[in-house]
Amino acid sequence: MNQVIEALEQRRSCRSYTDQPVDPKKLEQIVEAGLWAASGMGRQGTRLVVVTNPDDVAALSRMNAQIMGSTNDPFYGARAVIVVLTNPENPTCVEDGALVMGNLMNAAHALGVASCWIHRAKEEFESDEGKALLAKWSVEGTWRGVGHCILGYAAEGGEQAGAERKPGRVTYVK
Repeated sequence: MNQVIEALEQRRSCRSYTDQPVDPKKLEQIVEAGLWAASGMGRQGTRLVVVTNPDDVAALSRMNAQIMGSTNDPFYGARAVIVVLTNPENPTCVEDGALVMGNLMNAAHALGVASCWIHRAKEEFESDEGKALLAKWSVEGTWRGVGHCILGYAAEGGEQAGAERKPGRVTYVK
């Protein structure tokens, strides 16, 4: 089987993490992969905020839960979060952020680190509390949240088997 396809088939979103922190060298490699994502017109209009401070991770989790009307931890106990922000003035800002998220998750899998894309970053960083966090982190300017790439090591049962791919999703025009 094709090695690339096999790796993509094996990558799953993780919804339960151990308490083990992510290896800093692996975290650096994951971030580097995100920086190499394609971007519209080569603008590179994304910004990554790597959050490992437990208080800030908890604040992000709480804000995210509030947005979806829950008290559960939407970060599933992950110890690290990479917040993907994008310049809203770029016409491809959301697409660029999505490509970064994909690179982050695929790189994490390649390094044996579990991941999951958590949404609602847009709403978080539109709020006064989100803007205050950006200021605390010395992130200046106007940014739009695209997503949170949560990272850690999968707990028992944290990753489920992938669903069969739906047929009929490709049309070849020759």
